[in-house]
Amino acid sequence: MNKQHTDTKLLVKGLKRLALGLPFIVLTTYILTFAFLNKETIPLYIFLTLGIIAMGVTIYLMFDGIKLILRSIF
Repeated sequence: MNKQHTDTKLLVKGLKRLALGLPFIVLTTYILTFAFLNKETIPLYIFLTLGIIAMGVTIYLMFDGIKLILRSIF
């Protein structure tokens, strides 16, 4: 019977990605809210662009972290 164990290095890497993604969730919601509250000013486009980029980074970090954790367990 072949027992497979959890790859701890991969698990730690996945948890680090998830931990890095959590501040991005808060930062993204703050930036996007700030951008939509200031509709009359020019920085709307700057903050909206930053918010959309940060949202993409957040989604990538969270899905990649979950994928790494699942790969380390199975």
